[in-house]
Amino acid sequence: MAEYINHWRIEKFDPAWNPTGMLEVSSFSRRYPRYIETYLQACWQSVKSALKEYGVSCKLSVVEGTMTGSTTKKTRDPYIIVKARDLLRLLSRSVPAPQAIKILKDDMSYDIINIRKMVRKKERFVRRRQRLVGPDYSTLKALETLTNCYILVQGNTVAAMGSFKALRKLRRIVGYIESTSWDPLTIINAEYNRF
Repeated sequence: MAEYINHWRIEKFDPAWNPTGMLEVSSFSRRYPRYIETYLQACWQSVKSALKEYGVSCKLSVVEGTMTGSTTKKTRDPYIIVKARDLLRLLSRSVPAPQAIKILKDDMSYDIINIRKMVRKKERFVRRRQRLVGPDYSTLKALETLTNCYILVQGNTVAAMGSFKALRKLRRIVGYIESTSWDPLTIINAEYNRF
C-alpha cells in the first residue's frame, strides 16, 4: 500500500540547511501611496525589527515614496526575500502592520482578488461589493470565521491572508458572491455545510 503524502504540508525552514548564507545581495523596491505615509513612519520600526530577525534589511524613503528591502550576509532562508516583498506589498495596500508581519511565517500566504473584473456595470459592482462587506461587516466576519483568513476589501480588490487551502476556498466563495445574485449568507452556509 502506498504511503500517504500530504502535498499541502509546509516544512519549516532550518537555518542549518544554508549555513553560509546568500552569495549575492537581492533587493527590491515598492512604491506606496502618500496617504499611508504617516502610518508607515509610525510602524516602520516594528517592520524593520521583524525583518531583521530573518536577516533582511529594509529602508523607508519618504522623499521617493518607496520601501526597499534587501538581503544581507546574515540571510539564511533564500525564500525570505519573496516573503519580505509580500510584506511590503501588503503594507502598501493598507493592511495593518501587525497583520502584514504574519506573512513572514512559512505557512502563511496571501492573495489579491480583483473583484472589479467579475462585474461589468459599475453600479452593480458597487452593490455587490457592499454585499460582500455586509451590514456592520457581518459577511466579512462570517467569511473570516469560515476560512480562517484575514480579509480586507478596498477599492476594486480583496486582499486576503491565510493558508493556501483557505485562500483557494475564499477565492471561490468571493467569485460566487460577486458573479451571482444569490444572498452571500446562503453561499457561505452552503460552503460551511459542504465540509
